[in-house]
Amino acid sequence: MGLFRRKSESTPSNPQMAELGREYAIAKRHGDRKAIGRIHRQLGATSMNDNDRASFEQGRDAYDAIPPIKPARNRRKGR
Repeated sequence: MGLFRRKSESTPSNPQMAELGREYAIAKRHGDRKAIGRIHRQLGATSMNDNDRASFEQGRDAYDAIPPIKPARNRRKGR
């Protein structure tokens, strides 16, 4: 039993598309419009079938399942 348990333990049919989906989720979370545009161009250049699309979504959902870290408060002690 891990800290972040995945809902589906199955491996994606296309690991490259899963990694691209993970990169997309990271760029989306951090607001990196340049990376999002690059990924959109890359997806437009390739012909995606249903398996590729499912792998992309699986990679994106795997990263989205990890909750974001709350920023630490910068409190100074002793003042």
